[in-house]
Amino acid sequence: MTTLSTVLITGASSGIGAVYAERFAQRGHDLVLVARDKSRLDALAARLRDTHKVAVDVQQADLTQQADLAAVEARLREDARIGTLINNAGMAQSGGFAQQAPQDIERLIALNTTALTRLAAAIAPRLVQAGAGAIVNIGSVVGLAPEFGMTIYGATKAFVLFLSQGMHLELSPKGIYVQAVLPAATRTEIWERAGMDVNSLPEVMDVDELVDAALVGFDRRELVTIPPLQVAERWDALNGARQGLLSDVRQAHAAERYRSQA
Repeated sequence: MTTLSTVLITGASSGIGAVYAERFAQRGHDLVLVARDKSRLDALAARLRDTHKVAVDVQQADLTQQADLAAVEARLREDARIGTLINNAGMAQSGGFAQQAPQDIERLIALNTTALTRLAAAIAPRLVQAGAGAIVNIGSVVGLAPEFGMTIYGATKAFVLFLSQGMHLELSPKGIYVQAVLPAATRTEIWERAGMDVNSLPEVMDVDELVDAALVGFDRRELVTIPPLQVAERWDALNGARQGLLSDVRQAHAAERYRSQA
């Protein structure tokens, strides 16, 4: 292992984060596990230490709270052993756009976008200095699909994809690998916390299958990994169409269809 072998995982007490912890422990990585529920973190950490003989630190944090977020940022800036950040903590949206209370909007955006961005920004300068490391941002296919009706949640996940693509362009020349992982419906507690019954959905992926697929993409150094996407060329076509659209943007003049006919 290199000196950058420790992995910090947010939202690590259950679901996707807990499986990432298990898989990286299996690979021999030391861990820093971050989540709100300290008792569950402690239980997971004890099991992983015992089973895989790795060092596991626990850091209790609610990443929507400024003091807690700042403490995790400090750990990422100062702990030279941490070489991989799994930016997994997130929450879902309950109800339609018009039903959202101001505090619910604020909390959703704070966790899904602000905390994720600040943690990535905390570790990036140190990884750049080392010339190595990885940042994995967990997005969602909902960020590609306003039709799914989870408007604010989807917007936060569209942000995560864009941020990851921009980070890749800036950081990959400096030796940093950035991966965006876009799950679809996955069997985790995020549904119950949002007041939704996951069993009412027609298709749901098991969390182990999701993380194992994401790690295949990680090992291949994919930039965008979409485990439920059956035809990989669909993503290539979408990205190509976006780049084609940009080639038709002319900044000096409006398009003919927008010019006054008077």
